[in-house]
Amino acid sequence: MKKDNSTLRQKISLRHKMLEQVEDFTPVVMETHGGMGKVFSACYPTVTSGVVFDKDPDKAGFLARQRPTWAVYEADCVAAIAGGAGAHLMVNVLDVDPYGDPWPAIGAFFESERPRATRLCVAVNDGLRQGVRMGGAWHVGSLLSAVRRHGNDLHGIYLDVCQEMMAEKAAQAGYRLDRFAGYYCGHSQLMTHYLALLELEQ
Repeated sequence: MKKDNSTLRQKISLRHKMLEQVEDFTPVVMETHGGMGKVFSACYPTVTSGVVFDKDPDKAGFLARQRPTWAVYEADCVAAIAGGAGAHLMVNVLDVDPYGDPWPAIGAFFESERPRATRLCVAVNDGLRQGVRMGGAWHVGSLLSAVRRHGNDLHGIYLDVCQEMMAEKAAQAGYRLDRFAGYYCGHSQLMTHYLALLELEQ
């Protein structure tokens, strides 16, 4: 899948709006794909408690220097999260920013054993809309349940599919979807950014 690096400003704006919504609690962040730390520098520089992942040793080393109070894992985030990485913290901000499919990381977070914050914010940069063009959704394993419900042409309704899937994934961990917002962006509108605010069911 071709990488689209054109949406950094929009990613940062979305996360700033998210943080404005949750000013009444201290953010504890899990960043699933740390990269070179640009989102951290713009959005989370004052956050002292967090978890970040990157498979690349050089990037992981940079992230460790950038945020010395965070837990930094040189690891595949999906396997690490599924295995309980970051469970020493009660994460209340989940930041998911792969270039492609975000759902394995989102699923790993909700399916794994870990403490659950009463409110959870999830910010996502999703590249799958590129893969569902021209009836290609059935090739994407993460979307098979959506294909069974809606058919193979998900391109025009992909944001609705994301809202539906977020609600389902969150419910596995006892969360209710309180608010959801998103938009298409990037080259040919093939990227999808969305924000979910979740409440833990009592």
